Amino acid sequence: MFLLGLLVLCATGAFTGLLIAYNTGGGPDYTVTMFGNTLGTLNSLEIFVAGIVLALIFCLSLAMMLGGGVIRRRRRIARRAERREAAQARAERDEMAARLDSGQPDMERIEREHVSAESARTDERGPFTPPASSW
Repeated sequence: MFLLGLLVLCATGAFTGLLIAYNTGGGPDYTVTMFGNTLGTLNSLEIFVAGIVLALIFCLSLAMMLGGGVIRRRRRIARRAERREAAQARAERDEMAARLDSGQPDMERIEREHVSAESARTDERGPFTPPASSW
């Protein structure tokens, strides 16, 4: 979309520049010529409207370029985040594989055993009750 906007922008600018360069004569009616070909005969109001149309096409091409740049930036940021997440997942996978290969116990299993040991200790003594204050 950015390239299409840039193409339309350049074409509009070139067309406008060529029209001005080839048509410097005056009078009530202007014969619009370009490269030796007559494009038509326009009065002042028609030339004004044609200028407005060319300006609108120019602004449309600027909007297309801006929209294309925004879309490209969003995609680039999303790709960067995906690469970062993939690298993090690979690092975690490699770390777990290294742990399993070295025989180091799994941290989740250790935490589960620790929690179950704590709950067994709580069950033996009963629930925790704070000591009565002597005040």
